[in-house]
Amino acid sequence: MEAERKETSASIGLLILRIGTGGYLITHGWGKLQMLLAGGAEKFGDPVGLGSTLSLALVTTSEFLCAVLIIIGLATRVAAVPVVISMAVAAFVIHARDPWTMEAAAKAFFGGASKTWFSKEPALLYLIPFLSLVFTGGGKLSLDRLIAIRGNRHQATEQRRFERTEKRRAA
Repeated sequence: MEAERKETSASIGLLILRIGTGGYLITHGWGKLQMLLAGGAEKFGDPVGLGSTLSLALVTTSEFLCAVLIIIGLATRVAAVPVVISMAVAAFVIHARDPWTMEAAAKAFFGGASKTWFSKEPALLYLIPFLSLVFTGGGKLSLDRLIAIRGNRHQATEQRRFERTEKRRAA
C-alpha cells in the first residue's frame, strides 16, 4: 500500500513536471514553427553547421512536437532526448560565451560590459528537467503507461490462448 502511494505521488510529480516544462517549451517552439512555416529559416542561426533550415526544423521538432509528446506522456523518454540535445546546444554552443546566470548577464548589460543580457541559464533550466524525464519516463499518469497496460493485457490474453491450444494438442 505504501509503495503504491509513493508511486502515485511520484507519478503526480512527473505529470506536473511534464505539463509545466512541456507547456512552457511549446511557447518557444510555436514561434519557431511559425517561422518555419513562413519560410523564415534564413533568419535562424546555424550553430552546428547543418544549415539554417535543418537547424530550425530540428529545434522546432524538439521544442514543439517533442514537448507535445512529453505533455501527454507518449514516448516520453525518447521525446525528451531531442529537447536535451537542443538545450545543450543552446547553452554550450549558442551561449558559449554568455554568463551562466541571468543575474550576471543583467549586471554586465546594465554595467555596459555587454550589449545583451543573454545567459546559459534559460537553456539549462529546460535541460535539467527534460534530462530527468529521459531517466524516469512519464510515470503511471501517461499514455506510455496506458499503452503498456493494454499491451500487457493483450500479451496475457495471447498467452492464455497459446496455453489452451497447447493443452488441446497434448490431449
